Amino acid sequence: MPSSNLDLSGVWSLASADAVHRADMPLPGDVHTALKVAGLIPDPYEGRNEEQVQWVAERDWVVERQFVVDDPDGRWYLDITYLDTVAIVFINDVPVLSADNCFRRFRPDVSAALQTGENTIRIHFHSSIAAGAERQARQPFYVPYHPGNSPIPNGNMLRKPQCHFGWDWNIAIAPLGLYGEIALKRLDPARIEHVVTSQRHVDGRVELHVALTLYAEEPTIVPVHFDLDGDRIRLDCGVAAGETKVHHVFEIDEPRLWWPAGSGDQHLYRLTVDIPGETVARQIGLRTVELLTDPDEAGSRFAFRINGREIFCRGANWIPADALFSLTSPEKTQDLLQSAVDANMNMIRVWGGGFYEADWFYDLCDRLGLMVWQDFQFACNLYPSTPDFLDDVAEEVDYQVRRLITHPSIVLWCGDNELVGALTWFKESIGNRDRYLVSYDRLNRTIEQALRKAAPDAIWWPSSPASGYLDYGDAWHADGSGDMHYWSVWHENRSFDNYRSVRPRFCSEFGFQSYTSLPVIQTYADPKDLNIASPVMEHHQKNAGGNERIAATMFRYFRFPKDFANFVYLSQVQQALAIRTAVDYWRSLKPHCMGTLYWQLNDTWPVASWSSLDYGGGWKVLHYVARRFFQPVAVAAIPSEDGAEIRISLVNDTRDAVNVTINLSTASLDGIRTPLKSVDAFSSPDAAVTAVTLSAADLPPDAILFWSFTATNGMGGEGHYVHGTYKALDLTPSGLEVSVSPAGDGAIDLLVQASGLALFVMVESDTPGRYSDNAFDLTAGESRRITFTPSAPSAAGPVFRIYDLYSCQSAD
Repeated sequence: MPSSNLDLSGVWSLASADAVHRADMPLPGDVHTALKVAGLIPDPYEGRNEEQVQWVAERDWVVERQFVVDDPDGRWYLDITYLDTVAIVFINDVPVLSADNCFRRFRPDVSAALQTGENTIRIHFHSSIAAGAERQARQPFYVPYHPGNSPIPNGNMLRKPQCHFGWDWNIAIAPLGLYGEIALKRLDPARIEHVVTSQRHVDGRVELHVALTLYAEEPTIVPVHFDLDGDRIRLDCGVAAGETKVHHVFEIDEPRLWWPAGSGDQHLYRLTVDIPGETVARQIGLRTVELLTDPDEAGSRFAFRINGREIFCRGANWIPADALFSLTSPEKTQDLLQSAVDANMNMIRVWGGGFYEADWFYDLCDRLGLMVWQDFQFACNLYPSTPDFLDDVAEEVDYQVRRLITHPSIVLWCGDNELVGALTWFKESIGNRDRYLVSYDRLNRTIEQALRKAAPDAIWWPSSPASGYLDYGDAWHADGSGDMHYWSVWHENRSFDNYRSVRPRFCSEFGFQSYTSLPVIQTYADPKDLNIASPVMEHHQKNAGGNERIAATMFRYFRFPKDFANFVYLSQVQQALAIRTAVDYWRSLKPHCMGTLYWQLNDTWPVASWSSLDYGGGWKVLHYVARRFFQPVAVAAIPSEDGAEIRISLVNDTRDAVNVTINLSTASLDGIRTPLKSVDAFSSPDAAVTAVTLSAADLPPDAILFWSFTATNGMGGEGHYVHGTYKALDLTPSGLEVSVSPAGDGAIDLLVQASGLALFVMVESDTPGRYSDNAFDLTAGESRRITFTPSAPSAAGPVFRIYDLYSCQSAD
């Protein structure tokens, strides 16, 4: 029998529409990377090359390949996903698809265009820049976009990742290409359109409802097999022309539940649905999810309940893994997500200016126990509300929700990122708020209705941030209800103490910038560029005023660093200090606050940003510190508003009560420790308590408060607190020494010793890898043994550099 499925991925020929530029291009892939590999453009990430490649997005591009069909009889269709974005597909010069939404799946009938033997398929990509301008001109009224985030205009007209047009952390090159599947398939006799599941948990049992949607051109009988971990059943189904739904229910008597990371195991079942010639597989995690928004005296709650238990959400915001699709891979993404779990995170927010990620991304989150807050892909702009645009959005939402709803990791569907706030950002919407508010409401309502139709039980939240349903208030500063984006410390240049002026119910965005690590900077900057005011360094800072804010904050808290390398290091220390200040306080408010998701986990290219992971996946100081402040059992020092007292907070996110022994001490500036007191504290399950309150007046002058703790569940940790600013400390030499020895399997042991006080000790290598610990403190006579595991084997051993606060600021 002739093949009924022809994969069209592989190497295609690429040419500009005027045929001036030609190269090979792998699909899936993007045009910029193909041109770079062919030597036709420089690496956009190096130096200021972004400026040299702007012409690419201004042109139309054509990709083409040949394929052979032995028997073109019957019904054939193309299966295409992630086509970016405005494109026409031709087979043998016959147009078979006109597409303009990167987030939809297209399945056009191409039977009439096929011929026996060799066929040619061609995709003509229209410039997104030109398409955006054309669509803006057709709007009944002007629809503003955010020029600070989008230096390439009118991206809000197109259904593609909004960050492709720039952002305050992203390169602005408007990439284009195809990032998903492209295949030619025979409809023989039917195909699977969707497999959607829902669950009913009753009296310790679970009913798993499977809804299969089949598509056929004419009435037929289709044998269908449903299989759940070996429980297999066959149904011979009569289907009509068009779509037919087939239902089956699996009854599970002793269900093994799926839990978020740190709260239990991630039990997964394998569901397969097959018809002749096609099989669809899904990971199934059995769990219940509730979003609690009950009114209370402060406003209303915002908390997730999983399997009947409230879970404090610890995590960060996810942006696309790379600015260019061809530079991503499942392996690189898995490393980033594993780093989130390794830092004790249990949730990520897939932010609304990027992608609905690929199926394998959510499979990874399922297996890792990372809850996913899923934004619909609208961010920081206003959007059209014309009928054609809304119809397209409804199709997008329907497809994406049916594709992803089965994943246990996805616990929330959110309408957009900051569109309510955007109503206050543009002169047009300020001057005619009613028009733009009604327009926004039409879009938001379209998304909600499409979600409800595709998955009636899905949890919906209208926007982030939002104080509640149909509440269009200021959720950036109002902390009584809903989720909050708190940006006053960064964007308004407030002190870190300002994080303790608000009491969010759930903070889904807050952040502070740092520079990416020196070895990463050296991949895009020459030695002459290693100055924060150099044109190259300023080019790799996309937030207006970001470099000035980083430097000004250093003047507030630290003595200025002695050179560029230490400037980079100190920027990461102060970033970690900022985020730790917020998380420590907000976690101590539990259960008033039930979630902190900082901005952001990862980078799309090498750039100064709010990320805790470098481009390439290396851990910044913040990520090592986050592993401590996100530990399920954690201890923190929190000063009172007037600074007279220091509260030692104990937080327990586990389901079991814990007894904790906290050892408090002080250290002089030459690193000599003096025991202060030992405290035994108790916390009930899922609680935050004050272990002890200290009077700041009882601390010796110029002394630093240290603590270490051990809990009965085996967790432990340490930390320090400075009552005042670090710049006020007359630190003395730390006497850091490092000895290196092989640890086997390519790993390296490092013994770090101090003869004085060493704060924020950070070891860095010139080759990528991971440290078992970093960004730690040592006092006089202390040592710590850590292990460095290189990311890849290397004939030459890594060269290590060590930083600490004293050596960062001292010219010795």
